[in-house]
Amino acid sequence: QVQLVESGGGSVQAGGSLRLSCAAFGYTYNMCMGWFRQAPEKEREGVAAIDSDGKTSYVDSVKGRFTISQDNAKNTLYLQMASLKPEDTAMYYCAAVYCTRDYAGFSEYEYDYWGQGTHVTVSS
Repeated sequence: QVQLVESGGGSVQAGGSLRLSCAAFGYTYNMCMGWFRQAPEKEREGVAAIDSDGKTSYVDSVKGRFTISQDNAKNTLYLQMASLKPEDTAMYYCAAVYCTRDYAGFSEYEYDYWGQGTHVTVSS
């Protein structure tokens, strides 16, 4: 079993930055991980993903603004968010799955483990 605990959400003005963290507990070797978000009355969408080799990918709306990274020594996943926009307002979740060769990263159905979420509000 793997437990994920997010932190770092909050309120920020447009143009500002936030860094989200996701601490992973349990057997985390060879895991692929992602960040998702869900705004009110919208479907959950994948934002960024990282595989066990460190390869990263992003949804177009955050490319150049968000950076996903991980510290394996700390078993922690990060999402550095810059140039935030009001449309980035959402609940953000981290997710994890033991990597397979079919891993793509942006479908919520790929993931087996989820955190409880941390809220990000961006005001204009």
